[in-house]
Amino acid sequence: MAAVCEVCGKKPSFGMAVSHSHRRTKRRWNPNIQRVRALVNGAPKRLNVCTSCIKAGKIEKVAR
Repeated sequence: MAAVCEVCGKKPSFGMAVSHSHRRTKRRWNPNIQRVRALVNGAPKRLNVCTSCIKAGKIEKVAR
């Protein structure tokens, strides 16, 4: 599963991990992606959504 939000399109960001001795290695920061059931056009569908979109109310969760 790719670490991409299907609502806002948020993707991993890249940078450097810097150690105490200042050696630099590449690293990435993944968004917090959750697989949720949401209503899309009135029908339930599984989506990969970041937690910031869930908290902002950009999706409507399906009640089980």
